[in-house]
Amino acid sequence: MTQDVFISYSQPDADCAHELVDRLEGAGISCWIAPRDITPSSDWAAEIIDAIAAARTMILVFSVSSNQSPQVRREVERAVHKQISILPFRIEDVLPSKSLEFFLSAQHWMDAFPPPREPHYARLCSYLKTQLNGAPGSGAHGGGVAGIGTTGGGATSADATGSPGHPFDELELHRIERYLAGYIGPLARHLVKAAAARASGKEDLVARLATELDTESDRHEFTRRCRIEQPGD
Repeated sequence: MTQDVFISYSQPDADCAHELVDRLEGAGISCWIAPRDITPSSDWAAEIIDAIAAARTMILVFSVSSNQSPQVRREVERAVHKQISILPFRIEDVLPSKSLEFFLSAQHWMDAFPPPREPHYARLCSYLKTQLNGAPGSGAHGGGVAGIGTTGGGATSADATGSPGHPFDELELHRIERYLAGYIGPLARHLVKAAAARASGKEDLVARLATELDTESDRHEFTRRCRIEQPGD
C-alpha cells in the first residue's frame, strides 16, 4: 500500500522518530516506520524494501548515530535507486559522512535544532503538505532548508572517488553477492551492483562491501570468504 512517507532512523533516535510520526499522522500524512509497520514473522529486509518503493518520500532523521549506521545508509541508497525523494531532518549539527554524502548531495535538508523540536515538527508538516499536494513552487527553500551539496563539497560525478570501475566476472560477483546476502538479505544484490560500478578491483570491491556490515567480526569473516579462490576463479 502506498504511503506518503517512509521514516528512516537509527535506534538511538527512536523517540524522535516516533514523535515525528505522531505529528505527521496527526496532520493527515501517512507514515511507514519500523518496527511498528512490519508484519509479524515477516522478512524484515523485504518489507523495508517494499515500503521504500511504495513511499512518496523518505524522511531521514539525521544525527551522529544515523550518519554512522550501515542500515540507514542501505535504506538511503535504496531510496535513491528507486528515485524516491529524500529529506534529511537534521536533529544534530552534523554533516553527512562521505558514504552518505554521495547519495544526499543532490537532496535538501531541514534543520531541527536547537530544541525544542515542536516548531520544527510543525514546519516539516507544513512543508510536506505542500510537497505532497504538488502545489506550484513547492520546492525546498528558506526557513532552514538548504542543499547538502553546497555545504559538504559533495561528489558531482557518478563516483565520489573517481574510480573507473572494473570489469568483474559475473560468477565472481554472484559469489560475493551470495556471501553478503547471508548478512543483510536481498539488499545485497543492489549493493554489489553499485559497488562493482565504482570499484577498481576485487580487493576494493570487497572492502567497500565490508563497510555495510555492522560488526568487525562479520566484516572480517566476509572479507576472508571473498578472498578464498574458488575453482574457475
